[in-house]
Amino acid sequence: MYYTIKETRDALKKGETTSEKLVRDAIDTFNKDKSAPIPLNAFIEMFDDAADVAAAADKEIAAARSTGADALDKLFAEKPLLGIPFALKDNMNSKGHRLTCASKILEGYVAPYNATVIDRLEKAGAIPLGRCNQDEFAMGSSTEYSCYGPTRNPINREFVSGGSSGGSAAAVAANQALFGLGTETGGSVRLPASYCGIYGLKTTYGVLSRWGIVAYGSSLDQVGILGHTPADIAEPLSLMCGVDFYDDTSADLPEGKSLNKLEALSDAEFKALKIAIPKQFLKTEGADPDVVKCFEETRKWFTDKGASVEEVDLPILDASIAAYYVIALSEAASNLSRFDGIRYGRRVDNGQGYDELYVDTRSEGFGPEVKRRIVIGNYVLSEQFSGDTYKKGMTVRARIQREVAAVFEKYDIILCPTCPTAAFKLGSKVDNPLEMYLSDLYTTFVNLARIPSINVPAGRTSADNMPIGMQFAGAMFSEKKILQLAQNWECDHPEIGIPVK
Repeated sequence: MYYTIKETRDALKKGETTSEKLVRDAIDTFNKDKSAPIPLNAFIEMFDDAADVAAAADKEIAAARSTGADALDKLFAEKPLLGIPFALKDNMNSKGHRLTCASKILEGYVAPYNATVIDRLEKAGAIPLGRCNQDEFAMGSSTEYSCYGPTRNPINREFVSGGSSGGSAAAVAANQALFGLGTETGGSVRLPASYCGIYGLKTTYGVLSRWGIVAYGSSLDQVGILGHTPADIAEPLSLMCGVDFYDDTSADLPEGKSLNKLEALSDAEFKALKIAIPKQFLKTEGADPDVVKCFEETRKWFTDKGASVEEVDLPILDASIAAYYVIALSEAASNLSRFDGIRYGRRVDNGQGYDELYVDTRSEGFGPEVKRRIVIGNYVLSEQFSGDTYKKGMTVRARIQREVAAVFEKYDIILCPTCPTAAFKLGSKVDNPLEMYLSDLYTTFVNLARIPSINVPAGRTSADNMPIGMQFAGAMFSEKKILQLAQNWECDHPEIGIPVK
């Protein structure tokens, strides 16, 4: 497997490899891994038609090559990802392929259409390789809440890969896919990116269409991208971003189309940067000493290169976890009401009427974490509260948006760790949901403020050699700036984002 999109594209153009070989090698790796004593379990399945689509791409490339270099360049200008396979999360519609959200309740469901992000990548020539494991309905921080079993960390398979997009992150980190798509509601792309030692971008709300993505918390959900380098995130973003007729919340990304040729910030641009560090994140109880050390090293990197770094006071951040879970769980309870055993997916019908069918189907189809979140969400929205708690959560969220936006009037970037700890061992937190929820301590404010943020691999733990991530968060629609900054980081820390070779 080649490690970057550019390397792969150059090899395809020169005829050093073929798209079909890339796909078949990935399928062979997947099949071998399934029978391993401790399988990675990143992919749930490889798509049956992936090799055929790859063979068709190879014919296009061969025909253009036989015509001449100009024809080949023109072909790749029209389809910049031609022949390049990618991984997608199991909550994204890919026409003709199964979609289950890692839940028994969607057993046997086949997607009737493409999600917009998948459609745009396919038009650029990219090949959906297979669907990746996730926490059921994207509810979790470790990819242990899946009906297919947990996804393991490719660095050390005794550890979790993070969640809920842990399958996509593990597939990229293990070089089973060049780049992957995930979704996040409160950190589910950045968290597994941190745990697996790769780059992971959460975009500004609306930049990537949510059409065809199974909803968890609609006002928070956003598609994200995982890759070995910032450039491997920037190029797919440039092809997927923009307004979508089918999604009223979608928005254009200024300079989005220029991201296909990502360049680091110049020395002058870097020295002009003003970095904000929230004081609230400096007082976190339970933060791993290795994470604190990596954070200090990252801070020093900024100052050594001439950027200005200052601490800022944002007391409202202390309420971000509470506000996030009130909003997310309320919206999840509402969104998941459509899974009723009547319209699609699993049905458990004992012939006792619609009420029993509804209760029996959901009782058997949903896993324990999803049930927990539905119960809490419905409790928050119940007549007893008259929606007051949800309204308070939204009020806090509005204040977070205002205060974070005010920070960006003076500063370019907010710097903080991605997670208080590195990856933990499988099973160590699965019975302690509160401790699991606190994994999102540094990430949820980004979703509440609807701003973009990228995880950058920043080091390893001293005891277990597990990856540690830092995040660069920017103002709304500042994807280009934070990707350029991440490219500066990549240039100064070569191959830190490629943990497995």
